Amino acid sequence: MNWYEIKNSAEVDSPSLILFEERLQSNIQQMIAEVNGDTNRLMPHVKTNKCQKVIEAMVQQGITRFKAATIVETELAAKAGAKTVLLAHQPVGPKIEKLSKLILQYPQTQFSTLVDNSKTAQLLHQTNPRPSVYIDVNNGMNRSGIKPGKGLTNLIEFIQNETDLELKGLHVYDGHLHQSDLEIRKNEAQKGLEKVEDFFGDFEIIAGGTPTFSVHKNNKRLICSPGTSVFHDWGYGEMLKEQNFEPAVLLLTRVISKPTEGIVTIDLGHKAVAAENPIDRRFKILNLEHYELLSQSEEHGVLKVNNWDEIEVGDMFFAIPYHICPTVNLHHQFGVIRQNSLTEYWPTMAATR
Repeated sequence: MNWYEIKNSAEVDSPSLILFEERLQSNIQQMIAEVNGDTNRLMPHVKTNKCQKVIEAMVQQGITRFKAATIVETELAAKAGAKTVLLAHQPVGPKIEKLSKLILQYPQTQFSTLVDNSKTAQLLHQTNPRPSVYIDVNNGMNRSGIKPGKGLTNLIEFIQNETDLELKGLHVYDGHLHQSDLEIRKNEAQKGLEKVEDFFGDFEIIAGGTPTFSVHKNNKRLICSPGTSVFHDWGYGEMLKEQNFEPAVLLLTRVISKPTEGIVTIDLGHKAVAAENPIDRRFKILNLEHYELLSQSEEHGVLKVNNWDEIEVGDMFFAIPYHICPTVNLHHQFGVIRQNSLTEYWPTMAATR
């Protein structure tokens, strides 16, 4: 039996996400091993899993600090027992008040968020209760943050001298660095950090994501924030060859039609798998060779196959997504597989923000 086969697969609807719990646990253990068992150096991002049960699995292994991208994810981590949650998305509008309410609702959890300007810092200062803050530093990604230099110095001084906010540290995300060559990735990540080192002081430094986890894990000064690692996916499996994580979540799909010779259609359309990449980088079927994904619509995936005569309507395929994070966002639950059997379902927050 292949590792992904399910004894009671007839009970699993399609298309659906299936989570192999033994592999999930193994990935969590591997993540901890990468930092030599020091779970205080881990702040995994929950945007990948969006699932309370998965966060609880990490908490049970000693990981208690998490990053989140949305208010709902932030609350989810608190519900799961997180001691510290960073909303790693500078809050604007109603989110500022929502974050303040979470502080009241979950007193056992320490909440913080990101700032990159004095206006947001002032607005957070005016809330009660207030979150602590990290300054979001732009070290080359140019998506958010303040560049190292006089502006960063001024913002540090403003928060420390003009507000009652607790400034805990710096957030230095380098998500633009995902080169397949580890040495190139390492050099670029280190150059990015060098721009910020003069500002480290006694601050906590939260650095990187999954690709640069391979680099930052070796610097004990840094807190690391891998996210995809708990599930892994085809994309990072191809790109990050040095990482020892294994796919823990797959898509189960079935053949629904054989419309013409050489063509089969499966029920895996772009409403069930992330479709932001070109069509040859959506998913990889593990139990089918020599196929090509010709097209996808909302509920259909059209495959060109060599063994058309051998495939029947109802046949089941197991596919690993190229990008797991937005794929999870399309599903409301995981079918949990233990010892090759479906045992229960774990809900996700899916598109809830």
